Amino acid sequence: MPRLELPPEAEMSDAQKAACAEAVAGIRGRVPAPMVAWIQNPEFASRGQKLGELLRYQTTLEPRLSELAILVCGRHWTSHHEWTAHKREGLKAGMDPAVIAAIAARRSPVLGDAREQAVYDVSTTLLATGRVAPAVYERGVAALGQRGMVELVGILGYYCMVALTLNTFELGLPGSVAPELEDPDFA
Repeated sequence: MPRLELPPEAEMSDAQKAACAEAVAGIRGRVPAPMVAWIQNPEFASRGQKLGELLRYQTTLEPRLSELAILVCGRHWTSHHEWTAHKREGLKAGMDPAVIAAIAARRSPVLGDAREQAVYDVSTTLLATGRVAPAVYERGVAALGQRGMVELVGILGYYCMVALTLNTFELGLPGSVAPELEDPDFA
């Protein structure tokens, strides 16, 4: 069960109400799950969800690439709610189900093109080591461009914050438990 709930509107401050209304009026059309926690600081909630809109919907990376990066991040942190939501979005964006299954199993997937491979390599390397080796960086820039690389790193950083928020406050659970991510130590 979640450790936090979105406060009833009658109990929200004006700033909390405004942050929620802004999210509902935005691209998503709803309050995203991490805002349930972020709303404790309405300015954080407002800025965080706006950054999420930008990074998810308004980069030069096509949706299948963004979703690939988000799934790598969700798997890295074993964030069930992030994984469940973005597995669905990845499939809608045209990701190969075999790629998603491989990521869930912590295996290297067979990817369709240089852009997907660059996203996967940069994402897994950065999340595993906190750095990107020169050869991986150069392949990333060649495939995605400098702007695409900056956007990819932004997506990863944002979705790390999302995953840590969702995991800490157990948001989206138990409804979003992804059996393919189950870890018996945390069951």
